[in-house]
Amino acid sequence: MYKLTAKEEEVMEHIWTLGACAPKDVVALYPEDERPHINSVANAFQSLEKKGYLTHRAQGRGYIYQPCVRKQDYGRSKLSKFVDRYFGGSYLDVVSSFVSEEKLSEAELMQFLADQMKGSPLPSSPKGEANQTNGEQAETKLLPLGGGREGAL
Repeated sequence: MYKLTAKEEEVMEHIWTLGACAPKDVVALYPEDERPHINSVANAFQSLEKKGYLTHRAQGRGYIYQPCVRKQDYGRSKLSKFVDRYFGGSYLDVVSSFVSEEKLSEAELMQFLADQMKGSPLPSSPKGEANQTNGEQAETKLLPLGGGREGAL
């Protein structure tokens, strides 16, 4: 998966929220006093498409873009890189850090482990998948992590 700039990641967050959209739809989400120029957002869309995060289809005189990578998959990739970089690849050290800093109680951890032993599914995101538009499942071809692309991080 190609690394995203901070601006590209910010734009992708909006796209995951909206689902299929045009650059003008993303611009409209910004507060009026912080609104980027439409060309800046359109350039980010083009860059995201080149990196394999978006696909587009013609609609009227413009294009509608749709995510090709799910937010959850992107997050997992980022988490994996973070754990490798800052915790030497040890997820146990990450969990230990959460417990020692009281971000996760021992009781919560023990309950999670007990649920896993019973075969309960992993907790899911409270927001669900963001590749939907107006309650409809978006038709998107999702790329596997890495995507087999040259230069992927």
